[in-house]
Amino acid sequence: MQTEKVIDHIVNWLKDYATNARVNGFVVGISGGIDSAVTSTLCAMTGLEVLCIEMPIHQAESHVSRAQEHIKQLSKRFENVQNTITDLTPVFDEFTTEVSLEGKEEVVDMALANTRARLRMTTLYYHAGLYGLLVAGTGNKVEDFGVGFYTKYGDGGVDLSPIADLLKSEVYAIAKVLNVPQSIIEAAPSDGLFGDARSDEDQIGASYPELEWAMKMKDEGKTERDFKGREKTVFKIFMRYNRNNQHKMIPIPICEIPSELK
Repeated sequence: MQTEKVIDHIVNWLKDYATNARVNGFVVGISGGIDSAVTSTLCAMTGLEVLCIEMPIHQAESHVSRAQEHIKQLSKRFENVQNTITDLTPVFDEFTTEVSLEGKEEVVDMALANTRARLRMTTLYYHAGLYGLLVAGTGNKVEDFGVGFYTKYGDGGVDLSPIADLLKSEVYAIAKVLNVPQSIIEAAPSDGLFGDARSDEDQIGASYPELEWAMKMKDEGKTERDFKGREKTVFKIFMRYNRNNQHKMIPIPICEIPSELK
């Protein structure tokens, strides 16, 4: 990958899109992870307004500290970067008192995790509307088009996706050139939706390098029968997520009414 040229391409794309949309810039949710750090830095490089928002909900301290480290560094480097904190913990806690929490524990936990993401999406769009900004998504190619590892209408609810055509490994390559804090580069990827430090690999059962490999194998037309051992396990994991999350990756189904019925 021609990293410098890719960075220039994304920055120019962001700037052109915002200019054509006649908005002032971008709003980005900062999680303390590599994807939001890279996305916010690319947005800052456009010279347009960038609002970085922390939205903790019973957040793990390691996530909070990394997010704050990144925002502090980015604000020093770019005068066009502003930041704010919206503590959504009270909102989330109040929500849990108004809904049923009965059912299988793992199902309830996942529903609440997705609720966190949707509360954050609502917060980002509130600020976007307030200041004339676009919500910049932070999903990468493996998450968005491989395993669908994001929340529908949560972190998947965005105006544009600057890094969605980059594999996770490519995001890391760009992060190094953009001088993203080392603590973020070295941290295990995590969606931060459960209030603890569990990693994406803990949840999925495979690492991003493994998922990138499986994604490539699928594109080459391989099947489970082509692999053994760990490779077969990883490929099965990837395919299960890919099949189950197709509803996130394809356009919303529309019931088309036959012309003779209208």
